[in-house]
Amino acid sequence: MTALTNHTGPAKDYPKDYRLLDQWIDAHFDEEVRFLQELVRVPTDTPPGNNAPHADRTAELLQAFGFVAEKHAVPAAEVQAAGMASITNLIVRRPYGAPGSGPVIALNAHGDVVPPGDGWQHDPYGGEIENGQIYGRATAVSKGDFASFTFAVRALESLGASLTGGVELHFTYDEEFGGELGPGWLLRQGLTRPDLLIAAGFSYEVVTAHNGCLQMEVTAHGKMAHAAIPHTGVDALQGAVAILNALYAQNTAYKTITSSVEGITHPYLNVGRIEGGTNTNVVPGKVSFKLDRRMIPEENPKEVEASIRRVISEAAAACPGITVDIKRLLLARSMRPLPGNQPLVQAIQTHGEALFGQPIPAMGTPLYTDVRLYAEAGIPGVIYGAGPRTVLESNAKRADEHLALEDLRRATKVIARTLRDLLGPQ
Repeated sequence: MTALTNHTGPAKDYPKDYRLLDQWIDAHFDEEVRFLQELVRVPTDTPPGNNAPHADRTAELLQAFGFVAEKHAVPAAEVQAAGMASITNLIVRRPYGAPGSGPVIALNAHGDVVPPGDGWQHDPYGGEIENGQIYGRATAVSKGDFASFTFAVRALESLGASLTGGVELHFTYDEEFGGELGPGWLLRQGLTRPDLLIAAGFSYEVVTAHNGCLQMEVTAHGKMAHAAIPHTGVDALQGAVAILNALYAQNTAYKTITSSVEGITHPYLNVGRIEGGTNTNVVPGKVSFKLDRRMIPEENPKEVEASIRRVISEAAAACPGITVDIKRLLLARSMRPLPGNQPLVQAIQTHGEALFGQPIPAMGTPLYTDVRLYAEAGIPGVIYGAGPRTVLESNAKRADEHLALEDLRRATKVIARTLRDLLGPQ
């Protein structure tokens, strides 16, 4: 890895380059929007997670810019074991100067998305533009940053300036299922080891920490019986209700546990899916539900999981005839700031404020992302990109997800300027 001691913040002698970067991005912005539209038009719903076709299309589009995208296909057995159909992760390497002359900065965005669901007024795969917004699944999270990162690098290289280090574009396809087969797989395979990371995010803040997430499937077993003689059975739904009541009581108690990270409040728990029973005239013999427990950075994931399992087991034990199975589906650890991220934070805040006309706070977010996998590997990083002020504002994971085109334009400029600062001569 490259020493970063000389990169203490934005350089003061690049104002002309900043203007040139901004002008290039403005001149090529229609092309950037068309690039994003093409990315949106290839569905990447996860599940089912058949994402290799999108990687192929992305590589094809990048080739037109002179960028060679390495295709790293995850073995089918690993993908299928994770509940998906296909994953091909992409790396584009753009080296500058002599090897080791400066930091290598990775720009990561994920292409996999949740299915569109109902209620859309726009085609979820159309990339339609209306009133300065582009609509479609993943416009804001995070195909928008496929575009911002790609065009920031193109703008940087348009300067013809003396640069050091390098940039890598990491376009991956496993964020929705935890990232282990996206960035996690690339890192474990030794295919990349950048010095710094910028991952897809929102334009009005630079995120340095985020929540962790524990997802579990809980199955309550009872005994089926005819509804006319219910005393001959054991109602699994009643058992599940007892367990759920115990969990929701914990959820109330979580409000007393607070995080010291700005932007993150307290832990919380959500039960997002429940199913069971066979018919209305049958006492249900099995009921399953899936829970999502968000962990603040100060919490220990092992202790959180042990506590959840204990609450579930004790509630089940209080219901005669009920047994319970508990399966962990996902454990995504929280992201904590690493000291080496300060050059990124300072540069993004400086240029963000200049271009957006307001302070860009460094803070945490209650989301969880696959960026944590870079942090766990010791790679300092931040989350910043072309998204709006809030998840709610973007309609991410809801109908009519959209991205303001001006946010895309300005975020691209912020990233391009930041790269100019950090990859200038040592």
